[in-house]
Amino acid sequence: MTTSRSHKSDCIMPNGSVSRSLIRTVLKNKMEDLMARVFLSLLAITSLVLLTCKDMNSVKAVNKITAAQFNTLMRTVAAGWNEGNAKKAADCYTEDALYTEPPDKQVYAGREALYEFFGGGKRPEPPMKMTWRHLAFDEESQIGFGEYTFQMNNRYHGIVIVKIKGGKISNWREYQYKSDLDWKEFVKKNDF
Repeated sequence: MTTSRSHKSDCIMPNGSVSRSLIRTVLKNKMEDLMARVFLSLLAITSLVLLTCKDMNSVKAVNKITAAQFNTLMRTVAAGWNEGNAKKAADCYTEDALYTEPPDKQVYAGREALYEFFGGGKRPEPPMKMTWRHLAFDEESQIGFGEYTFQMNNRYHGIVIVKIKGGKISNWREYQYKSDLDWKEFVKKNDF
């Protein structure tokens, strides 16, 4: 009982007021408790933000394709043209795809317009023939290139730059040169 009394006498002054050391101890304990709660709240928020960002990056990564997938996509376009299958080729493009030959030699907007341009429901005559010479793809930017020979009414050697979104072609920009020469003759001084 003496200890309690002694403790009580340390905290309460003879005039009945509370000692400053007790006030400091209580305030210090409350501040430490408040700081711990703030820290835990910030830790929880930070964890949530990091998990959300990780999930967003996973979604972005899922929508990105690899160089091998790009090659498959471009070969599918060519196969569709070579088979006279406009749907097969058009399905490689986004709904709002833009296909151009600058400056405005050819401009087609949307998958439906491309389907019609590629022959629609009937096989084009003469048939299309597309041969890829080189394909390259940057996985980070999702931009790729293809060097090709295309033949239908005329023969063209050219290059196309494409942008991929969601695993499909969203932008196709081609530059081509009309030539009666076959590929080997066309590039004979710089064949690789």
